[in-house]
Amino acid sequence: MHWIGEVLGYFTSAFLWKGALLALQITVCALFLGLIFGLLIALARLSGNLLLSGVTWVYVWLLRGTPQLLQLVFIFDALPAIGLKFNSFTTAVIAFSMTEAAYAAEIIRGGILSVNRDQAIAASSLGMSRGQTLRRIVLPQALRSILPALAGQSITLLKMTSVASVIFVNELTFRSQQIVGQTFEFFTVFAAAGLIYLLMTSLISLGQAYLEYRMDPDRDRNSSLLSLLCTRLGFAKLVGTKTEATKPAVPAKPPAKLSPEERTAIVQRILSTHHSREPVDPDAPFVRCQKLWKSYGDREILKAIYLDVQPGEVVAVLGPSGSGKSTLLRLITHIESIDDGEITVGGRYVGYAKGVGKLVPTRHVERDRAQIGVSMVFQNFNLFANLTVLENIMEAPIRVHGVAPEEAEALARDLLAVVGLSGHADHLPHRLSGGQQQRVGIARALAIRPRLMLFDEPTSALDPELVGEVLSVMRTLADAGMTMIVVTHEMDFAREVADRVVFFDEGEIVEQGTPAEVIDNPQKARTRAFLRRLGGKEADAQTEADA
Repeated sequence: MHWIGEVLGYFTSAFLWKGALLALQITVCALFLGLIFGLLIALARLSGNLLLSGVTWVYVWLLRGTPQLLQLVFIFDALPAIGLKFNSFTTAVIAFSMTEAAYAAEIIRGGILSVNRDQAIAASSLGMSRGQTLRRIVLPQALRSILPALAGQSITLLKMTSVASVIFVNELTFRSQQIVGQTFEFFTVFAAAGLIYLLMTSLISLGQAYLEYRMDPDRDRNSSLLSLLCTRLGFAKLVGTKTEATKPAVPAKPPAKLSPEERTAIVQRILSTHHSREPVDPDAPFVRCQKLWKSYGDREILKAIYLDVQPGEVVAVLGPSGSGKSTLLRLITHIESIDDGEITVGGRYVGYAKGVGKLVPTRHVERDRAQIGVSMVFQNFNLFANLTVLENIMEAPIRVHGVAPEEAEALARDLLAVVGLSGHADHLPHRLSGGQQQRVGIARALAIRPRLMLFDEPTSALDPELVGEVLSVMRTLADAGMTMIVVTHEMDFAREVADRVVFFDEGEIVEQGTPAEVIDNPQKARTRAFLRRLGGKEADAQTEADA
């Protein structure tokens, strides 16, 4: 077993470790540059620009499809012919960075695509820019899915530095070959080199485990990595930690429940100060849609829609699925662009400029939403999965409107009291019920102090017993004087809260008027047929509930 001593002797050799350090330097430099360029390439591929997407696709195809050895030789030998000459180390960094960028681009692109796009839409509706949404919402969630692949690619990159010996980079493998050339001790020398590589790659694996722990949204943020590992292995006493089972139960004091009047007063106080300081004419429509058209391919969704909404008015929009109700809301907030016609909110265009004969989209739609004060609550909640309830509500005021964190937190806690979720501030969205998530969505939309709230079927994804929670909050907003357009199938809410009911069918406004006129005494046959069908479904649901 004398060879063990020889392997250990080579393992501690300063000559080999100098080579290992050089390999590590190449890896770190190439990884850093590769990730930066990889992110840019991934964003270019996702940009929708055909030229950028095509050029970057060719780059990825070329760099992933050719051997690393040939790339090294090409840069080292061919580029000097056109006046670009680099030393061995620089050549290795350039070659490995280029290849790493191609692989990292696809890993990052896959991670970004794995994040629910509706969260980015929700961030945009709050006025967050694309850059803010990418940094704060998309990438933090994407990192959790791309980290294992990036760690594996980093390990591969470290091992691939051995290929650089072909251009005389004096790294670990090259130095091992030099020793073998003198001693002919193949096994012991390369075994020692293998152990050095294994040690370095193990450090990468440990770093991966630590980062995965740090990015785990369900972890105890006050615990250390050591205590987590000991707890999971059953050795909690060694580090003085307590498992969930051994922690003494501390009864939580239930938050005080606000009366309807108190909730309305808080909302009125919050909305009394708008981030938008532009004057609004109280006698002019706050929302004006004129001859609005929208199509998807050959299918016309909205056909010459005319609709005005006065300041402080609550408009309930009814109609069968596919009639254009949700599309109307998405056009008002410019989540989708109009084909023809005009929309103004507060007398301004949201992300449009006046062109020749029609409106032309601009690049400032998020800024316009924030300045005008438009906010939207979505059917499927669209909360930011990487942020707690409190952080969800604080995000847009801080990032978009520059509110101080302390002020944003106080505002968020007031809004949580309004929606009855004060005890859930530190919970993550997936820990909440559907009704709770929707109430957080309303609080988040209110946190930007909007002048207009759009609700896209806010109760359709909820169980019947949770609907009342959300509608109660919406009644509070109506009592506080909020201008609201609500797409809903809740007839009782529309009858009790709405000032006006608008009935859509096949992309047209068929009938509109007070709830008594449209719901209780419809004049159009299509409206009567829809209400009969809806009434039948409600009766069936009530029968099942009674049973």
